[in-house]
Amino acid sequence: MSDDSIAAAVRQALKNVPVPDGGTLADYAGLSDIIVTPSALAFAIAVEPGMEGAFGPVQAAATKATESCAQGRKVLVSLTGDKGPGSAPAGGPAGAGGAQRSAVQPMPVKGIRHIIAVASGKGGVGKSTCSVNIALALQAQGLKVGILDADLYGPSVPHLLGIDGKPAFRDEKMFIPFEAHGLKAMSIGPMLEADQAVVWRGPMASSALRQLLRETDWGELDVLIIDLPPGTGDIQISLCQQVKLAGTIIISTPQDLALIDAKKAMDMFLRLKIPVFGIVENMSCFIAPDTGKRYDIFGHGGARETAERMGLPFLGEIPLHMSIRSQSDAGVPVRVSDPEGAEAAAFDHVATLVRQRLETDA
Repeated sequence: MSDDSIAAAVRQALKNVPVPDGGTLADYAGLSDIIVTPSALAFAIAVEPGMEGAFGPVQAAATKATESCAQGRKVLVSLTGDKGPGSAPAGGPAGAGGAQRSAVQPMPVKGIRHIIAVASGKGGVGKSTCSVNIALALQAQGLKVGILDADLYGPSVPHLLGIDGKPAFRDEKMFIPFEAHGLKAMSIGPMLEADQAVVWRGPMASSALRQLLRETDWGELDVLIIDLPPGTGDIQISLCQQVKLAGTIIISTPQDLALIDAKKAMDMFLRLKIPVFGIVENMSCFIAPDTGKRYDIFGHGGARETAERMGLPFLGEIPLHMSIRSQSDAGVPVRVSDPEGAEAAAFDHVATLVRQRLETDA
């Protein structure tokens, strides 16, 4: 069956799922588009704030009805109270930052001791490359580490780790994480067709991420790195409000344009009472391989100065080096391909400071 035919079959099945106010889920105004990918079938049910409990049985019935049409795909039915049909955002703005207040208390994830978010204010600063190499550096220091690709709109962790193939599921419908270079990893990327865009509104993306996090069998981990999308949107806010984070690492390049947005990201985390472990200056300098001459292509030291002004730790400098780019494209990160090299040492330095912070906070 085509994707459109499967989506139509799901909508037909949802005509047998009643909703509290009468009628069926198929005709409910808060039902999102039905997204079909090679490995997953996803949609969201948006409800008025406070109606989440009443719609719990609807979510369960919708999941059961959808599984009969999913042809072996993982079913992701998200229930979101962020905004019901025709309603205003729940809770209104929380101060000048506009982050919504949430009645949901942040909760740990079973089996995971520490969860660390890696964030940036803008794209193109090498956040995902840093996330993967920091995770591998922590693993090299004896920790059990996983990585969750939370950038649903632009998942790059599968490419960076050389992950191929579709995710598997256990009998209880839990994702089995991929394993690459000793890391456990999960991403929506392998569930998509090549070049397929994720066309989801914020609440649905946030709910899908929550399921990827909590419905993956991570086992026992010392640290889970979450590679966030750039910016300060719904995904970041929802994660901070619903997941117990040990802290966050901010990635920026040295130039003012990147630092302006990095400071906004830090402000968001501080407003949401999430510890900021510090700032990493990526692409800090370029050393010419033929002459050894240093070039500060994007300037130098801006992240360190920003950290000092904000009273936050500076975690280190990552050079702009061809091996980091080429090995990332090959799916063998530099921390694996050249563990004794200067580039790997830079990530090891960041990981050491992060591990020390975790031990101090424990």
